[in-house]
Amino acid sequence: MNKRTSAFALGIAIVLVLVLYSTTYTVNFHEFAIRTRFGVPAGVEREAGLHFKFPFFIDSVTKIDRRLQFAESPLQTVQTSDGLQVVVRAYLFWKVKDSDKEAQDFFVSYGGSLESANSDLEQTLAGAVKAVGGFRFEDLVGPKAKLEDAEKAILAGVAGAQKVGVEPVAVGLSQIVLPQKTTVSVLSRMSEVQNTLAKLENAKANSAAEALRSQAKSQSDTIVAFANQWASRIEGRGSEEATAYYERMKQYSELATFLAWLDAMRAGLRGSTTFIGDTTRAPFHLLDFGAAVDARGVPQPAEEAAAKSTVSAGAAEGATEEGGR
Repeated sequence: MNKRTSAFALGIAIVLVLVLYSTTYTVNFHEFAIRTRFGVPAGVEREAGLHFKFPFFIDSVTKIDRRLQFAESPLQTVQTSDGLQVVVRAYLFWKVKDSDKEAQDFFVSYGGSLESANSDLEQTLAGAVKAVGGFRFEDLVGPKAKLEDAEKAILAGVAGAQKVGVEPVAVGLSQIVLPQKTTVSVLSRMSEVQNTLAKLENAKANSAAEALRSQAKSQSDTIVAFANQWASRIEGRGSEEATAYYERMKQYSELATFLAWLDAMRAGLRGSTTFIGDTTRAPFHLLDFGAAVDARGVPQPAEEAAAKSTVSAGAAEGATEEGGR
């Protein structure tokens, strides 16, 4: 009897568990539940917690995450408005719309499957990425890029597809790269631009250098002309002063010669000097204390003294002959 009672109690407990399982469901705070009755949407439950439904095949419940979902387009080549090709990848944040009707429409369209909706949106996003073609290459890269405008254009394309029960929230460009051929083309253009800039800078530098050289030559010519003019003035003044001295020295030519001999001796015998030479020639005849002197007592070189003696003798003979006549 006890065994029968225990089996009966166990059977009742199992039935109660099955009934409880088939008549209740729970909703998490980040979900909402679509309840269908005989396969037709019968309501949306958004409040988190335990809820009741008709058992077994009468009511069914499909839970849908209402948080943001992520979709990403494949890499695809797009031609920009200035004729360059870029490889672009975009991503999309989306969610199921909040109203009960739109949530039920989402359930009808995609069977409540986020994966199906995500796959559909990835294809839509891939088509919307072509909006990048309305921008120039410099609008997509560099400090003056207009990525925000490009992302808005892609988001408008996704929203224009009007997917049932889907609300696009934000779009971003995760990758913008150049194909290999385009990279070579861009680098070639950059190289040409840099070469052009280098030539311009080189031309500017040469022009500036030529201007400096011309200015320096002009200043140099001015300085040289001024120096020559000043030197001419100094030379003229020196000539004037020298002329006065020359005229005075002409009156005392023998004194001038003697002074010149002394200067030559002073210059030749400066310092520790060993001299070997002919003391019969000027100015070293001044070292010969036995040298002949003229009427004024100035020592004379042997050659000049001999010449003067000959002239004097000739003059005396002439005078004698003149007297005999």
